[in-house]
Amino acid sequence: MSKELSPQLRALLAGLLSLIVVVGWTMLYKPAKPAPQAPAAQTTSQAPATPAPSTAPAAEAAAPAPLSAETKAAAQEQTIVIENDLYRVELLSRGGVVRSWQLKKYFDDNKPPRVLDVVHPDAGRQFDWPFSLALDDPQLESAANSALYVTAPGGTTLHAPAEIRFEWSDGHLAVTKRLKFDSSYVVQVETSVTQDGKPLAAALAWRGGFGDTTVYAPAERVQVFSSAAGKLQMLPYKNLGTPDQPAQRQRVPVNLDYAGIEDQYFAAAFLSPRQGAVALTHWRLDRDVQVEGKPAKEPVAEMAAGGVAPGPFALRVYVGPKDYDELKSLTPPLTDLIQFGWMEIIAYPLFRLLEWLHGYVANYGWAIVLMTVLINMVLFPLKVKSWRSMQRMQKVAPEVKAIQERYKKYSMRDPRKQQMNQEVMALYKREGINPMGGCLPMLLQMPIWFGLYRMLGVTIELRHAPWILWIHDLSAREQPFPFLAIVMALTMYIMQKMTPTTATDPMQQRMMNMMPLMFAGMFIIFPVSSGLVLYILTSNLVGIAQQWYLNRTSPVTVAAPRGKNGKKK
Repeated sequence: MSKELSPQLRALLAGLLSLIVVVGWTMLYKPAKPAPQAPAAQTTSQAPATPAPSTAPAAEAAAPAPLSAETKAAAQEQTIVIENDLYRVELLSRGGVVRSWQLKKYFDDNKPPRVLDVVHPDAGRQFDWPFSLALDDPQLESAANSALYVTAPGGTTLHAPAEIRFEWSDGHLAVTKRLKFDSSYVVQVETSVTQDGKPLAAALAWRGGFGDTTVYAPAERVQVFSSAAGKLQMLPYKNLGTPDQPAQRQRVPVNLDYAGIEDQYFAAAFLSPRQGAVALTHWRLDRDVQVEGKPAKEPVAEMAAGGVAPGPFALRVYVGPKDYDELKSLTPPLTDLIQFGWMEIIAYPLFRLLEWLHGYVANYGWAIVLMTVLINMVLFPLKVKSWRSMQRMQKVAPEVKAIQERYKKYSMRDPRKQQMNQEVMALYKREGINPMGGCLPMLLQMPIWFGLYRMLGVTIELRHAPWILWIHDLSAREQPFPFLAIVMALTMYIMQKMTPTTATDPMQQRMMNMMPLMFAGMFIIFPVSSGLVLYILTSNLVGIAQQWYLNRTSPVTVAAPRGKNGKKK
């Protein structure tokens, strides 16, 4: 015989299913709305493309290079290192490109961890390096990116603030790059490309992939992004080409505020000195790799940004973490790169609250514990109200069961079953009971769980943030053993036993008893961050203390069942 679920069980099931959907959706799908694209240029993997010409002024920041028939080239390849407290960058005079870009304050997931390098060396050697040029003519591009540039100054190690200049000419094609490094994550790049004294359309490319290669499925986390009129558009690697034609270069035909490439926690953003003066070209390549000893294909996302017209152009390039305060300090701000998604209304305040608490508590794990206690104390008056509602529901539980017994012989499709619901609702109305009142604390906690889950996955502040003992990364799954998840399930079961139940059906009670096990199983199977598990565990411990207080101060009394005439039996 079918049984109706109690309101509390419905809310709990809905919350569990919602959390499964949110976690699964995050794993399987990353929302990304492709930016408007012009028809793809019909080129090969070597054939470049640059932003289409427009009626904008030809010069954006630098004066055009004068016509010169003199050749200029270095005799041998040179490596130049530029570093400050934030990064260490290796530049090659062959091509005037970046071979390594290490972020000193961040580490990868290697054992033991190493300083993070956002340049992928294997892909760079195969496809070319960041800060190479993208030109319309493949032969000119190949010549510009393989030439030996004359560098000035000629030292091999420079400490930022510093400026370096790359120059090369074969008598017809002339290229100049000037890079200015300061004490921030921003590098100013000025580029000029001419042929026989005439300016050419060019773009500064980020080739060879981007980001942390030591995380799970690193290539799938890389996206190309662009922003026009304050609206951010994301292009994951699968939208940058198709398996049969992955190298088709596609152009965004509108003026952009900025464009770039990113992974989960880091970004390389190309910004113009003036608003709306960046044009984007993006494409994808597939390189051959070995996965468990078998040949496979790995997608490599690439992009290029340049001026909106032929001629010299200047860009500011931010290469660093997606740190909220760092991104906010830029012009224009890049805070949209931290994508809280549809839970931003909850995730962002939680992030700010956690940051504020972290100012007083140096450890993010203890900051999460403190935040949990504060949230539960704020919600405690609602819990008291819920407790009163559950008390009243438990008092009338015998009457509800008596009503259900009278109608248990009817199936759920029988119209007379509706009379049972009407009688139960009339009973609740007579006693002034809101059937959903007991679910109120849980209904308020579920959005916090969703927001915290999202926040922990996108804020770099929690990346590699330790708590105690075996918890070395609050943004990642608990390793090597899900001890927190098991303790969380145990405390959930204890709190459930301490809370008066309004379910009168044995099957529903068994389902309620299985809920902690279901939550634990979900948190073990899905990649739920240990920070979220810590929040729920702490919330359960606080809830146990609060429930103990309520049980002592307001014990539940059960009323005798009433007959049809409303009198007590």
